[in-house]
Amino acid sequence: MPAPDIAESEWSIMEALWESAPQTASEVTKTLRPTTNWAENTVRTLLTRLVDKGALKTGENASGTRTFLPALKREACVRAEGESFMQRMFGGAAKPLLVHFAQHSKLTAEEVRELKKILDQNLNS
Repeated sequence: MPAPDIAESEWSIMEALWESAPQTASEVTKTLRPTTNWAENTVRTLLTRLVDKGALKTGENASGTRTFLPALKREACVRAEGESFMQRMFGGAAKPLLVHFAQHSKLTAEEVRELKKILDQNLNS
């Protein structure tokens, strides 16, 4: 199953649940409140959307309260988002994407070595 299209606000919910799951809506709200200041109703709306998209599963804790947990691995969602971004911004071509980030990012020497190693491995596979 391909990863669903996850909106920017929904990524905050997913990140909180990838970090620690399962959580109730109240727990997710408490986790995100310092950075988002969202009301619990806002969090519940986003949780419902993510369940409808198939990104989250639900369960119940010991007291019978509904809990939420990711139905997808973070890596699958990041990969799908990266492919979508590359398609929208660079027509699906990897080279212009890589050139853009190489020219406009402040990479450390270690990061450059790591990227070079990955590219070299790609050549040999």
